[in-house]
Amino acid sequence: MNDVLQQHFLGNSVQSWIIALLMFLGGLVIIRLFRKILLSVLKKWADGTEGRFDDFIVEETRRSIVPLLYYGAFYAAVNYLEISPRAGKVLHVVSLLYLTFFAVRLLITVLRFILMQYLSRQENGAEKQQQIRGVMVIVSVIIWALGLVFLMDNWGFDVTAIITGLGIGGIAIALATQQILGDLFSYFVILFDRPFEVGDFVIVQDKIGTIEHIGIKTTRVRSLFGEEVICSNTDLTNSRIHNYKKMERRRIAFKVTVTYQTPASTSARIAGMLKQIIEKEPNVTFDRAHLFNFSQSGLEFECVYYVSTGDYNIYMDAQQSINIGIIRKFEEEGVEFAIPAQNVFLQERQTA
Repeated sequence: MNDVLQQHFLGNSVQSWIIALLMFLGGLVIIRLFRKILLSVLKKWADGTEGRFDDFIVEETRRSIVPLLYYGAFYAAVNYLEISPRAGKVLHVVSLLYLTFFAVRLLITVLRFILMQYLSRQENGAEKQQQIRGVMVIVSVIIWALGLVFLMDNWGFDVTAIITGLGIGGIAIALATQQILGDLFSYFVILFDRPFEVGDFVIVQDKIGTIEHIGIKTTRVRSLFGEEVICSNTDLTNSRIHNYKKMERRRIAFKVTVTYQTPASTSARIAGMLKQIIEKEPNVTFDRAHLFNFSQSGLEFECVYYVSTGDYNIYMDAQQSINIGIIRKFEEEGVEFAIPAQNVFLQERQTA
């Protein structure tokens, strides 16, 4: 029996082959137990929670960690044997290829999961997740390219020339697609910094409307006149944006002008009249009302109040109601609005 064990086959004794086989089989048994026990514990933990992170851990353990453990058992068993330099080189190449494949795939999966979870907690998260899938294709290609360069470097290839060529080619592509790349980076600025979102009412330079869609290159705005305005993301991020959806309350200042023929006693009560009219309105907080100026057309009163919402329609409803209230009150008090006019005085010239 000892003679049989000492016989050599492919450079190793039968005993060494048996030990390597037992190591591999023992590793498989341990991994199977690990998979059965650990995954069942993780699955129970995942079933008892509401978040998706635990489900992600279970899935990636089954999808990536377990195959790596299987290959680790195989590698340990083969490494125990005496193998030729050529076989060792092949094993090294295969090991790097296998490990790099799973590492890159795991990195992309983790990055996609983190990004999707971040977007799911935002407003219109489902739409943003749909948009980011196109960007993830570009990110995946870049990560796979870096993984390929890593493999070639470890396989003994001179990657300096390749990296130099990629650098020159990248510069050429960047110059040719400068505007597109600028819009793409601006999209990430909009995505993470969130200066505006779909549904926000904004004013950008001379453009006024509601954000309808945020794309990788352009953003679509539905203007007040009904047409769709398409703006590049770079133009938007480089502009001053007035976002009225972020407005928690709106400050309103308006002026009322009455004629100079209004008696002083009545003029002294106009500020109080305006205050009473404004305070009757819902969603409105009165601030002040004063005789502000002696204008060319008459006595100018300024009123300031706050609307407790940024909704433009609510503000217009309140202002309309206030205006009608002022008209009625002035009719009751006999106060006349001043009409902008210019008086011309002609002086007769005396002739000798």
